[in-house]
Amino acid sequence: MELRRPKPFFLDSGPRAVLLLHGFTGNSIDVRHLGRYLHQRGYTCYGPIYSGHGGAPEELLQTGPDDWWRDVQNAVAFLRRHGHPEIAVCGLSLGGVFSLKSGYTFSVKGIVPMCAPAYSDNRDRLLNGTISFARTYKQYQGKTEAAIAAELADFKTKIPTVLDPLGELIDEVRENSRRISTPALIVQARQDEMIPMNSAQYFYETIQSADKHLKWYENSTHVITLGTEKVQLHQDIYAFLESLDWSVS
Repeated sequence: MELRRPKPFFLDSGPRAVLLLHGFTGNSIDVRHLGRYLHQRGYTCYGPIYSGHGGAPEELLQTGPDDWWRDVQNAVAFLRRHGHPEIAVCGLSLGGVFSLKSGYTFSVKGIVPMCAPAYSDNRDRLLNGTISFARTYKQYQGKTEAAIAAELADFKTKIPTVLDPLGELIDEVRENSRRISTPALIVQARQDEMIPMNSAQYFYETIQSADKHLKWYENSTHVITLGTEKVQLHQDIYAFLESLDWSVS
C-alpha cells in the first residue's frame, strides 16, 4: 500500500517568521500543531521536510546531514524571499541541533532547541529508534512479517552510512555551541527515551547568550511537540518569542 506523504506547510501571517524543524525520521506533522498555534497569534510559520524524509525508510539512505542542512539553508532563504527577514528557529531533536547551528550561522532573532542531543554516543538508541520507525512504516504498508524482516535486515546493514555522519553533525554542533549568543529557550522532556538529560544542561551552560532559559517538562517524552504537555509548550514558546527584539537588524 502506498502511504500518503506529508507535506511542508507555509502559514503566512505577520512579518515575524518562525522556522519549524522536525527530527530525524520525522516530518512536518511533528511541528504542525505548534505552527498553527503560533500562526493564530500573528507569526508566519514554515515547516519544511528534509530530503529523504516523509516517505519510505529506504529514502533516508540516499541522503545525509549535508543534504538536510542544505534544506534548512533553503528554508531560511525561502522565508527571506517571501518578505520575512526576521526569523526565529524552533526545532525538535535533529531540528533542535539545526536550530543551534542556525544560532551561530545565520542572523536569527532567537532559537528554541527541543530535546536536542549534544552527544553522539547514544548510537544504539538511535539505531533502535530508526529500525522501529522503519518497521512501523512497513506495517502500515500492509507487508507480511516475513517481508518486513527481510527488508529490515537489509536496511540495518545500510543505515550506518547515515547514522555515522549524523553523529559527526551532533559533535560539530556541540563543539561550536559556545559561539551562540542569540536568545535561546532550551526545552527538554524529563521522560525523554532518546536523549540523555545532560544534553540540555550542556547547551544551557555552554552557549554564550545573555538571554537563555532552560525549561523542563516533567511528563513528556522525546517527541514533546505531540505529547501531554504540548499546550504548555506552545504557551512557553509563544511567550519566549514575544520577549524577543523583533526590530529589523
